[in-house]
Amino acid sequence: MLQWCLLVAFIFHTIRSQEIDETITYTQCTDGYQWDPERQQCRDIDECETIPDACKGEMKCINHYGGYLCLPKTAVVFLNNVTTAPPAVPGRAPVPTQQSYAIFPHLQPHRCPYGFAFNEQNQCKDINECETSAPCDHQCFNIVGSFICQCDQGYELNPDKVTCRDVDECAYSSYMCQYQCINEPGRYSCLCPEGYKLLGSRMCQDINECETENACLEQEKCWNYHGGYRCYPRNPCHEPYNQMSENRCVCPAANAACRDQPYSYVYKYMNVRSDRSVPSDIFQIQATSVYPNTFNTFQIISGNEGEFYLRQTSNVSAMLVLVKPLTGPKEYIVDLEMLTVNAVMNYRTSSVLRLTIVVGPYSF
Repeated sequence: MLQWCLLVAFIFHTIRSQEIDETITYTQCTDGYQWDPERQQCRDIDECETIPDACKGEMKCINHYGGYLCLPKTAVVFLNNVTTAPPAVPGRAPVPTQQSYAIFPHLQPHRCPYGFAFNEQNQCKDINECETSAPCDHQCFNIVGSFICQCDQGYELNPDKVTCRDVDECAYSSYMCQYQCINEPGRYSCLCPEGYKLLGSRMCQDINECETENACLEQEKCWNYHGGYRCYPRNPCHEPYNQMSENRCVCPAANAACRDQPYSYVYKYMNVRSDRSVPSDIFQIQATSVYPNTFNTFQIISGNEGEFYLRQTSNVSAMLVLVKPLTGPKEYIVDLEMLTVNAVMNYRTSSVLRLTIVVGPYSF
């Protein structure tokens, strides 16, 4: 029974010792600090008060968190608006965050450096100019002893580093907008010419007036091109030609007036942007009917002043090539003839494709 009691007493003593050790470990502080049981945290030791003659030779004792400094009597201490947390030490109680100090040993005691002012403790403290004087046009950021100004988007600092001026984005590059750049305070916008609408923020897209409005008369058909539209007659045929389809006119062989005239006219329309790169294939002409022992040749018979070239690609087709840049707005009417010859049947005829080319005013 005695042995059992002794064993219980030993266990209780061991547990109690561990609790005491843990309490001692928790209240241990970093050098320069001591445990404050009321606040339950480490408190800085003011060595200037607790250590007699901490500084020799008429030096001034300046206490700081975790230690002290010995400085000349003319030294001035100022307080930064920056809080710091001393690094945690394993097994020791944490130290609360503190404000940092800096020293100017050679300043006069009655003066603070620029950007600082004396506080109630007669210490030089940073002035927050952003709150006291609002020196910046736009955004103000306080730093120790000074401040920094920053401008809103679309503006930049003037040489005085305080005021802001508008940035002319349009002057940076001609590619800011596809057509016209308009500078505005703090921003810019893009405009498109008549016949176009803004696509996104800088590109221009052609408006198809033929789809969005009744642009032409009932007896006319609407043809949209880059930057505009044209109205053409639904019946393009002229005497002695008869309309056979929407865009095809035929001169009857029985009509004496059709002798020595092309058998048919086919009307086509296309649009081209200004300053299109050259040489460039732009239109293909092709025979719709092919007969044995028949030979076809192709040529431009009107409307060409050196801008176009017709390259025959086969017995039944040819390609119209743009060889000179075109500047709009302008309309070209080019007649492309297909001459058909059958030597066996002693047959000869011709057909004309009248191609109306509308050149837009812009390169887009």
